[in-house]
Amino acid sequence: RRSPGRRRRPGSAAEGSSPPDGGSMCCQVSVLYFARSAELAGLRCETLSVPREITSLQLWEEIVKAHPRLAVIRDQVVFAVRQEYVLLGDQLLVLQPGDEVAIIPPISGG
Repeated sequence: RRSPGRRRRPGSAAEGSSPPDGGSMCCQVSVLYFARSAELAGLRCETLSVPREITSLQLWEEIVKAHPRLAVIRDQVVFAVRQEYVLLGDQLLVLQPGDEVAIIPPISGG
C-alpha cells in the first residue's frame, strides 16, 4: 500500500532520465542536416532531446555525440536556430519544444 504523497503519476520520468514531455529541463528540437552534414550524419532530419537552456557550443556537442562523424566540419559549419545564424560559442540559447536547428556546412562553388 502506498502513502498518498508517494504516488507516481502515469508517465512520470524515472529517476535520472529526461521528462518524456520535454518538461522544464529538456525539450525536443528538430535538427535539419544539409549537404555534407547530411552525408556525415546519414540522415536529413531527426528529433533530439536537449536541455532547454544550452550554449550554442554545447548544443553542437550534443549533436556530435549523436553523430561523431560531424566533428570534422566543426570549424566550417554554419549553425542556425529558428532560422537565425548562430556562432558556436558561449551564446546561451533558450530552446522551445519543436524549435528547428539547422546544420549547414560550407557550400563550395565558383
